[in-house]
Amino acid sequence: MENAYVLQLLESKFKEFHLCFCGYAECEPFHSYGPASRPNYIIHYILEGKGSYQVGEQKYYLKKGQGFLIEPESLTFYQADGQEPWKYLWIGFGGTGAAKLIQDIGLNSKQLVFQCDSGEELKQIVFSMLKHTKSSTSNVYYLQGRLFDIFSVLTRDSIVDLFEETRKKSAYVQEAIIYIRNHYSEGISVADVAEALNVNRSYLYTVFKESLELSPKEFLTKFRISRAKEQLSLTEQSVEYISCSCGYRSALVFTKAFKQEVGMTPSQFRKKERSEARESLTAAKEELELIGDARTCKMIDG
Repeated sequence: MENAYVLQLLESKFKEFHLCFCGYAECEPFHSYGPASRPNYIIHYILEGKGSYQVGEQKYYLKKGQGFLIEPESLTFYQADGQEPWKYLWIGFGGTGAAKLIQDIGLNSKQLVFQCDSGEELKQIVFSMLKHTKSSTSNVYYLQGRLFDIFSVLTRDSIVDLFEETRKKSAYVQEAIIYIRNHYSEGISVADVAEALNVNRSYLYTVFKESLELSPKEFLTKFRISRAKEQLSLTEQSVEYISCSCGYRSALVFTKAFKQEVGMTPSQFRKKERSEARESLTAAKEELELIGDARTCKMIDG
């Protein structure tokens, strides 16, 4: 079971990109949905608690500040944790241009999960949408604008935002970043980026160094490693699978690049993340036990 608040639109004026529904839910322990498929794209964002999301044989373990994408007609299953059931927001959307806009967030069939530190901002947007329930032209335009606001928040990326001001100096750099964001998983090279932008590689190198103090190759590597870190933290996929999904031709090349960037191997990083997660969970359990003991003592004293 879940306590849910849902807004659903029966039709839209906008064919290229439009809102289908949105909502907020507080799930009971082990609340689940599926296996099922949906006709639209759906993004869930976790405000509190944790749970799991499964697509085929791939299972993701997600918590506060993380989210997942459901693709149209994809058979999926998700379930709240038994001890810390999640509270989440969701938006469903469609349209002829929806697939392209999903790429702008950095998501695709191989990258279905993400992290976002702007949970409160997303919550306020969705809650404001849930208040506009009347079927009026004014509300339709309001909800469409708020849908774009959500994508504005989700397209922020830690790697990209780090250079937000400097990248404005060059339209080529901005276009290159968008291209990398949309195609990094396809094994692209700097030559592919330069060809897509129809510029010389040496010129692309120059504008990147001037704007970001990084070469195009260094930026591409940092972006790929940031996506790999997410998958290592959130999934149980093998290092080989993750290396391929991030655009590396072999796990050996990936491991070398990862260690040079992060200071440890992918396996060591995953082990460290798991250890820190266990320590955090243990600390939370101990805190709950102390609260329970304090309540017991108060009842006895009373």
